[in-house]
Order: sequence, then structure tokens, then C-alpha cells
Amino acid sequence: MSIKNLSKEDIEEITTDTFFIVWKNREKLDKEKLLSSYIAGIVKNLVKEKTRKISINYDITDYENILSDLKNIDMIYEQREQIDQIKKVVEQMKKEDIDIFNLYYYSSKKIKEISKMLDISEFSVKSRLHRIRKKIKKELEKGGYSNE
Repeated sequence: MSIKNLSKEDIEEITTDTFFIVWKNREKLDKEKLLSSYIAGIVKNLVKEKTRKISINYDITDYENILSDLKNIDMIYEQREQIDQIKKVVEQMKKEDIDIFNLYYYSSKKIKEISKMLDISEFSVKSRLHRIRKKIKKELEKGGYSNE
């Protein structure tokens, strides 16, 4: 139990609550005992209660962050599996198709640029890209991944 962990607002709340409790129970207080001992006991209990609430909130927040991270880890793992499947499909293609795939998707070249670089028609680049995407989609669906 440490008052250091409490904010200024928490301390003010404990102070007001203490005086409210003393006021509410003024008829029950033993006139022979010092008022300061009652106040000390009330403050001690209120501080305990407040720090317990704060630690519970921290614990819940920590778990929420962990759960969120686990969801992200699952998503990243799934994406990595998809990328591995795509790599397997690409590795099985002809060299020219691999070049087209890499130029288009990794080098961000336009179809016109690829056609000039590889000295093939734009139509041929488009149709090969279409077939490559179709193969990849088919393999991903076999692996249990859908485009939904």
C-alpha cells in the first residue's frame, strides 16, 4: 500500500471521502478516543481499496494488450504461411514468368515497362500475370485460404 502510486485526484478523493465518512458516522464515534485515530484508520482502508482498484485495472489492461498481440501474431503467422505458399508456386514457374512476377509485384513496374524490358508484347505480359494470379489463387484455396 503506497500513496506514491496514487494521482493527485485520487488523494483528493480519499480526503473528501474520509471527511464524509467521519461526518456520516459522527454519532457512532467514541468521544473518549482521538478523532485522528479514526481518520487514520479510514484513510488506511480507502488507500488500500484505491490501490487495489488501480492494480486490477492495470492487470486487465495488460491482458487486453496481450490478447490483442496474440491476435496480431496469429494474423502475421497466417500471412507468412500464405507467402510461403506463394513462393512455392512462383518457384515452380518458368524463368520468364518468375521475372514478370517479380518485376510487376516487387519492382512495381508497369506492364508496358515489363514488355519493353523482356521484349514481349503487352498482351503476353497481361495474360501471363493473369495465369500466375490464377495459379496462386488456386494453391491458396487448396491450402484453406479464400479470398473473402
